Amino acid sequence: MSDRLQILLQHLLPKQRLTVFAGRVAGARGSALTPRLIRWFVKRYCVDMAEAANPDIASYASFNDFFTRPLKPGARPIAPADFVSPVDGAISQLGAIDDHHIVQAKGHRFTTTELVGGDAALAAGFAHGSFANLYLSPRDYHRLHMPCDGKLRRMIYVPGALFSVNPVTARGVANLFARNERVVCVFDSPEHGPFVMVLVGATIVGSMATVWHGVVNPKRTGAPAEWDYADQNIVLKQGEEMGRFLLGSTIVMLFKPGTIAFNPAWAPERPVRLGEVMGNRPD
Repeated sequence: MSDRLQILLQHLLPKQRLTVFAGRVAGARGSALTPRLIRWFVKRYCVDMAEAANPDIASYASFNDFFTRPLKPGARPIAPADFVSPVDGAISQLGAIDDHHIVQAKGHRFTTTELVGGDAALAAGFAHGSFANLYLSPRDYHRLHMPCDGKLRRMIYVPGALFSVNPVTARGVANLFARNERVVCVFDSPEHGPFVMVLVGATIVGSMATVWHGVVNPKRTGAPAEWDYADQNIVLKQGEEMGRFLLGSTIVMLFKPGTIAFNPAWAPERPVRLGEVMGNRPD
């Protein structure tokens, strides 16, 4: 299928209804179809079940249980670095925030203000800073972890569209990551200052969850929401789980100026693994 046709279908498909249906199927427990669906998925996407804490496909009560499966202890060692990759996936784009713009793909940019749901004051702190967009394909491990230590300050739910976030769509749909549904998590690092992790929703992503809140978007009402954690001591260590996608998507990270010098080996389309070196503080 050509890229142009794929993009056309993205605009024509009833994405909200498809996502609701997929969420119901994925969350169904005890269905006779679940083991067959999981076996098909493992074969279709070449999922490596040998690294899963539970490699027995038949034992998962729901597709979501399988999709968010934990890994064996030690499967993803955390590198000795200031910042590590928070996910298994591939780099969509990374680099400098040009004043307040982020590169989505060649010919497409969006603003940090759009990304965080219109909060210009929050976005202004990352002007001329750094960003990284990491895409999780269906075969990847779908739990999200911390790139460095952080204390949670705020969480913002931003309703939006549900376009696919695969590379073809990123090249063809303008403002994709600032247009789709997303969950904006704002942290303070004792060593590196404020940073933001944005979980971007997509077609058939049933929901997004965080370890401190659970499922953030169980019902899509179309209304934004915000939570303030200033009076709570929610602290997560580097490499600790912070959330998960119930079906795959993208995570976008924002860092303040002078915070991170990216791993020189990191480049668009390069695969990454949870725990590998993402970068260090500049000298």
